[in-house]
Amino acid sequence: MDEVELGDHVCWLMDGAAGFPANARAYVADGALYGDKIVVVGSSGVTARLTIDAAPSASVILNFPRPTDPDFVLDAVRRETRTAAREGYRSVRVLAERTPAPAPASAEDLLDQELKLDEFASESGAIVVCAFLPSQWQAPTLEHVACVHPHEMGTRAERPAFRMFSTGADSWSVDGVIDSECAPAFNAALRAATRRAPGMTLRFDTLEMIDAAGMHALVDAARHLPNRRIVVEGANETVRLCWELAGYAAAAVPVVMAA
Repeated sequence: MDEVELGDHVCWLMDGAAGFPANARAYVADGALYGDKIVVVGSSGVTARLTIDAAPSASVILNFPRPTDPDFVLDAVRRETRTAAREGYRSVRVLAERTPAPAPASAEDLLDQELKLDEFASESGAIVVCAFLPSQWQAPTLEHVACVHPHEMGTRAERPAFRMFSTGADSWSVDGVIDSECAPAFNAALRAATRRAPGMTLRFDTLEMIDAAGMHALVDAARHLPNRRIVVEGANETVRLCWELAGYAAAAVPVVMAA
């Protein structure tokens, strides 16, 4: 994790629980070196492996042993961020151990949580590392999760086909390729994002390709809730032409492909 920078939101797929302490301690030690306040979020499992005694003095451990409202957790992290600014720290360095809830959340709920963390990192300049132990999660769920983290570390068979990440309030950038294989993940990420605001902007400046399945996923997500509107900016000429040929450049479609 030596290459993490301010504003990064990282998906850490741990090779195993045994490797957690050393990597986590190196991450928080780097934070202390650069003048960051360390905020560790997790269950009793993470605090058992990374105790206050082993962490720098500029550390706060938020131990939530029972399932907790993710908005409550994010509010707690935001409070620590405001406190860190008053205390003169450069930024906040968050390490969040992500564990499945006893009653599994939907993919949309999980992506909503991750999008909020990404927006928080982008707007605050905090570093947020979300640690996942792959053996605790279903492979499709991890694929969905990886797509909404701009950065990734750990062992994977292959990188996600696309990534969606915050570029400001209700604005998201999408890069990579959106095809029939990853269209469901794209649709789930968009549905999670549109739950939070009636209007949003997607930046396609670095998107390499989106096929018919991806376009259908985009329109379906916009129609999932009433009175939603998605504006796509930065799409190349080929994408805009395919959009028109598919019949989506119509007033009845709640997605606008801007020139």
